[in-house]
Amino acid sequence: MSEKIFSNGEVVAIRVSNELVTILKSHYVKNMKRYSYTVTKYPSTFFFEEELKKHEYNY
Repeated sequence: MSEKIFSNGEVVAIRVSNELVTILKSHYVKNMKRYSYTVTKYPSTFFFEEELKKHEYNY
């Protein structure tokens, strides 16, 4: 099992829209060997790690 890139409660951006969302929960999909994430704004769908990116804060 690989290590998660994102953690629960972390603010991330959806790659295609650059929309900021917060991760609600993550789940390891064993047969695909990667994590899926459920986010606050779209709780009925999930995203894989490659569909999300770290949010860069502009200070």
